[in-house]
Amino acid sequence: MLYLWLFPLRNEAEWLHFLNVLRYIPFRVIGATLTALLIAFVLSPWFIRKLQRRQIGQTIRADGPQSHKSKAGTPTMGGALILLALVIPTILWADVTNPFVWNVLVVTVGYGGIGFVDDMLKIRDRHSEGLLPRYKLILQFAIAGSALGYLFFQSNLPADWLLHRTRVALPFVAYVGTEGLTLPPAVYLGLALVFVVFMSNAVNLTDGLDGLAIGPVIINAGTFLILTYIAGVTLFGFRIAEYLRIPPIASAAELAIPCGAMIGAGMGFLWYNTYPAQVFMGDVGSLALGGALGMIAVLSKNEIVALLIGGIFVLEAASVITQVASFKLTGKRIFRMAPLHHHYELKGWAEPKVIVRFWIISIMLALMGLATLKLR
Repeated sequence: MLYLWLFPLRNEAEWLHFLNVLRYIPFRVIGATLTALLIAFVLSPWFIRKLQRRQIGQTIRADGPQSHKSKAGTPTMGGALILLALVIPTILWADVTNPFVWNVLVVTVGYGGIGFVDDMLKIRDRHSEGLLPRYKLILQFAIAGSALGYLFFQSNLPADWLLHRTRVALPFVAYVGTEGLTLPPAVYLGLALVFVVFMSNAVNLTDGLDGLAIGPVIINAGTFLILTYIAGVTLFGFRIAEYLRIPPIASAAELAIPCGAMIGAGMGFLWYNTYPAQVFMGDVGSLALGGALGMIAVLSKNEIVALLIGGIFVLEAASVITQVASFKLTGKRIFRMAPLHHHYELKGWAEPKVIVRFWIISIMLALMGLATLKLR
């Protein structure tokens, strides 16, 4: 909004020429990041007090680690503030005529709404179940399907997106011209839909320890900030994407703004979520942030690389899937407890050790993801 309102004024008077800086995405990324950080950091104490007064506290799963019993009653649904700190700066600093920005926001807010209902049911019923999984999945598929359907059945979208929307970029393989792995529209749309829903639930499963999920979310957002910017930016008439042989999608560069806002909102929240946590994000935050990362990956054609960058989320989700499958097929469990972070807790690792080591792994995976830009 600021971009649309203020940028045209730069030629109205000489003293307004400084508004020309708004044309540069890096400046607006910094603005969105700082705005989100300020909102999350300043409003969190007030928000936590409101949650405490309304007795909106965390419900601990009965079969979880015994060390988590002391966390019962800790204010939850802090993710609502993360969403506020993500959405407002994105609208303020991004080019709101960009359809990619709105698609990410629709999925983020929509998934946040699903998480809100899930959290409220847990609080009301004093039980860790919340919204039944099948209803949650139906709603997730419906929201992501609507957003992706718009991108795949509208013809008035950017030409570069229309050219590349059913193509898959492979890590370590040059993405040149119109060559590459092109899927039938229905197949790609189905896979993209599953991917977005998977990422949302994978982040949700990772959110089990103080600061465990938000750390990798920040790292992933920072990595996608770089990937989206170089996918669309042109410097001095030179397209970086063509040099690096990655999908050249100009509109994707604007997605660096919500990525910056996610970093700022995450850091502001982490100040209060770090061990021992004063507030938990709840499903309202984890489902929304995972959905946002999934949509950003699809729009920038980084779906496969995202599985590497978000490897912590993938491992957490895979641990649950394999644990359930193993128990149903053989009656035996592979891990002491799933998701994976609980397995290491029960092995005797202190909670901060699990958290920091998972963060370190996430940083390593992000660097490996960035390395694919040159190893082609």
